[in-house]
Amino acid sequence: QVQLVESGGGLAQPGGSLRLPCAASGSIFISMGWYRQAPGKERELVTTITSGGSTNYADSVKGRFTISRVNTNNTLQMNSLKPEDTAVYYCTADTFYGRRYWGQGTQVTVSS
Repeated sequence: QVQLVESGGGLAQPGGSLRLPCAASGSIFISMGWYRQAPGKERELVTTITSGGSTNYADSVKGRFTISRVNTNNTLQMNSLKPEDTAVYYCTADTFYGRRYWGQGTQVTVSS
C-alpha cells in the first residue's frame, strides 16, 4: 500500500521559517511535490522534484522555498514566510505507471 504522511505544519511569524517533511512509502515515485490550498482559493502547485533531483517552483515561492528529496522522502523548507503563504499544504507523489497519490494535508499559518 502507498502512504504519504506530511508533518511540520504550524504557526510562523512573517519572515520566519517552517520545515515540512513528507514521508512516502509503498512504491517508487518518478516525481514528488507540494500543492497548497488557501481558504476560498483553488489548490495551486508550489514545487516539484523528480527522482533525478530536478526542481521547479511557483514564482510566488521562488527564492524562499526549497524542496529536497531522498528516495521516497522529501522536505519542503520554507523561509521568509509571508501571510499569503497561509494554506493547507499537500504532499504529492507520482508513480512511474501514472498514478498520483496525495497526503492528508498539513496546516501552515503565517500571522499578520
